[in-house]
Amino acid sequence: MKKIFILLVVLLLAGCGSVDNQKKEKVSEEKVKEEKVDKIDEIMKGMSLDEKIAQMLVIHYDGSTVDDNLKNILNSNPPSGFILLADNITDYEGTRNFVLNLKSNSKYPLIVSMDQEGGNVQRLNNFSDVNPTYIPFMYNLGKTNDTSLAYNTGRVMALEMRTIGINVDFAPVLDVFSNKNNMVIGKRSFGDNTSVVSDMAISLAKGLEDNSVIATYKHFPGHGDTDIDSHKSLPIINKNLDELDNLEFVPFKNAIKSGAKLIMIGHIALPSVTGDNTPATLSKKIIDILKNDLNYDGLIITDALNMGALTNTYSNEEIYVQAIDAGCDLLLMPNDGINTIEYIKNNVSEDRINESVKKILKFKYDYLDEDNFLDSSYLGNSEHKAIINQIPS
Repeated sequence: MKKIFILLVVLLLAGCGSVDNQKKEKVSEEKVKEEKVDKIDEIMKGMSLDEKIAQMLVIHYDGSTVDDNLKNILNSNPPSGFILLADNITDYEGTRNFVLNLKSNSKYPLIVSMDQEGGNVQRLNNFSDVNPTYIPFMYNLGKTNDTSLAYNTGRVMALEMRTIGINVDFAPVLDVFSNKNNMVIGKRSFGDNTSVVSDMAISLAKGLEDNSVIATYKHFPGHGDTDIDSHKSLPIINKNLDELDNLEFVPFKNAIKSGAKLIMIGHIALPSVTGDNTPATLSKKIIDILKNDLNYDGLIITDALNMGALTNTYSNEEIYVQAIDAGCDLLLMPNDGINTIEYIKNNVSEDRINESVKKILKFKYDYLDEDNFLDSSYLGNSEHKAIINQIPS
């Protein structure tokens, strides 16, 4: 009896210790959160309005070297980040050094991004001297319905992107391939089944993020039921909110539940929802659905702002201002350089700017690994090829 009593006392004390430890961990987590908030508030107090606006821009810069002009931009009003396109990717060492110089010359943590989806959208394969692992179309991966393979594919993609310091990938595509005439998305999609698209995309994103590359889910509200290329003109989807909720929104809702950190808005008009042909990128009604109905509180980035779906109808100034007023946090590839800052400064309130900049800085300090470079041995190695060869061609 005495032994039983002693055992009970030990178990009770152990339980108390466990509760105490949980309380301490919770207090510690809260303290870290408070310290991060204080740090971001302190950084923002020291930023000019121009610097804050620049933190809302993800730009493309022609060329593959950090010249004096680019160095001046990085030291004065550094953009939030860069997207690397084909002209930035030369030989391996040159590209790696370009990104190293971008990061070392920026005052703030830097988003360094690319479109690395697979199939016909994979910028990493532009090297002149090395051969990264070729990633097939996501449609082929979707056919396997193998979430472990999707995870490992994301892992391969992340490790190879990190050889040049990429920390954000504009992938995976969450568009449901519901229109067989849709050659813009087509096999970039995981398929025509919402469950397959959700499960495979979320698994691939986890593979990316577990290996220090943040995933970007795109293109809300869904680009799968279109047959027009938004690079050239504005796609229009004549579906009501219930129809969208039962198909296009499903993968996005699942991604949000799984912890999506970054969502890209597509240049798509939904007149049955908005009452006009305003592109989703510029529509507060559409972005409010994402935030309020789908309960998304992460970062929102536009699709590239130099695309015909916008520029055929709107001036650059209208595009930037309306996108921010609609609720976008990051503007991808604005066309006007320093004028972009002026347009926003003259037309958007500082309170609205502060709202996005606070989210952007929190995202950067929470998720971006600035020192995420790996060496070239990860590019196209046998382990990676063995994984990718499991995807049917």
